[in-house]
Amino acid sequence: MKIQIINGPNINLLGKREPGIYGSTSFEDYLAQLRLRYPQVDIDYYQSNVEGLMIDKIHEVGFSYDGIILNAGAYTHTSIALQDAIRAVTTPVVEVHISNVHSREEFRHRSMISAACMGVILGFGLDSYRLALEALLAKAE
Repeated sequence: MKIQIINGPNINLLGKREPGIYGSTSFEDYLAQLRLRYPQVDIDYYQSNVEGLMIDKIHEVGFSYDGIILNAGAYTHTSIALQDAIRAVTTPVVEVHISNVHSREEFRHRSMISAACMGVILGFGLDSYRLALEALLAKAE
């Protein structure tokens, strides 16, 4: 099984950015743990602060991978272009968020990409990515 994780803006600062909300672990450290836990899954990782590059990555893997785990960051709440990219590909996409966006600012309560995704997992810290991976594994069975 081949899974692509795509992280959007500011996720590269995990471990440093607002640790009260996002924790003190970098994504690279978490990813190493995830890969150890799921050696049978080929997990690729991509992060960009640029919306168009995220769309390019979805297009690149969206017909050949078994799943995409997408944390679009702030683009979640603004990007119809990301929604269109998700709808354009055949690979299932799970939207993830580290924090519970519904307990935060009002503008974070609406996702422009959820309707195009297989499901949404939020509020479980970095474990949201593991839960998304579990959902994709279950779908593949």
